[in-house]
Amino acid sequence: MKAQLNILPLKNWLKFYEPPLIISGPCSAESEEQLLNTAKEISRLTNVKIFRVGIWKPRTRPDYFEGVGNIGLEWLKVVKDETGMKTAVEVANSRHVEDCLEHGVDILWIGARTVVNPFSIQEISEVLKGVDIPVMVKNPVNPDLELWIGALERINFVGIKKLIAVHRGFYFFEKSPFRNAPMWEVPIELKRIFPELPVIVDPSHICGNKELLLQISQKALDLEMDGLMIETHINPEIALTDAKQQITPAELKDLISKLIIRNESDNIEFENKLEELRAKIDEVDYELINILAKRLELVKQIGEYKRNSNITILQLKRWRNVIQDRLKKGVEKGLNKKFLIDLFELVHEESIRLQNEIMNK
Repeated sequence: MKAQLNILPLKNWLKFYEPPLIISGPCSAESEEQLLNTAKEISRLTNVKIFRVGIWKPRTRPDYFEGVGNIGLEWLKVVKDETGMKTAVEVANSRHVEDCLEHGVDILWIGARTVVNPFSIQEISEVLKGVDIPVMVKNPVNPDLELWIGALERINFVGIKKLIAVHRGFYFFEKSPFRNAPMWEVPIELKRIFPELPVIVDPSHICGNKELLLQISQKALDLEMDGLMIETHINPEIALTDAKQQITPAELKDLISKLIIRNESDNIEFENKLEELRAKIDEVDYELINILAKRLELVKQIGEYKRNSNITILQLKRWRNVIQDRLKKGVEKGLNKKFLIDLFELVHEESIRLQNEIMNK
């Protein structure tokens, strides 16, 4: 089946749109005062006109804060009346959609945990038939482009033409500086398949902490993404959810002021290919780290065996044979001989250090 979406360009339905689109607000609604104070401060920023907030929170554990529920929708009506901002809320089932429509929410978004379940997406789609409301669809938790496309298609097929895809990163098992790995090649491929589809980036969920927000936000704009969704709280230190990744309205203002809006690239294909290759390098680097960790674990086992057998650590004949063999194989693969010697000397030094530790226990 050929991928196809029938959507309206962002500028056709979002009258105030000027790139980049910036959506902001707290991770969760906690109180009317928190919501209104945050919204009032954000509304002073002329380039932020959409206020986002979580009313229902899909949490991993049942004893975590799961949102205030429908009372938060009443608070949002006050926010809208007093600030004039558009409002956006996450929905996870048909009842959420109905409640948001009843309370005049302007934009719906579907979260990563909901997107993984086509049954949930279909349920939401059914209740959206005949409704004219913008819908934002986040990527699924895992890097499954087909699943992301499928969710967009289900929403589009019931008549929703005001669609935005939201890239919030992907769960990554390996340790990383990010909460969710960016894996930029996935949203880039989505833009290649659907050039007309607006794609914005959620740096808050990619980073997991505010120190990396500017870096990821700038990267998103450099890759010609259409906007940013950034979590902002009047007092992040006491936030009930995701405190580390939220920033104050003042910090949001500062971040926006530091963003560099570059001219559109003359060669998008070149930029996309470059990012694809860099992503592959990242994957190989993680594989290399795993391989080194496995090698050094074997070194530890050898050290323990030597200690128990009362054998010396350094065995020069074995080491000379290893070097000769590895150099030969590496040079055959086109690797520089000096680079290989330096690399294996470092590995050998670390191996000796680990075995010394074991011997001295």
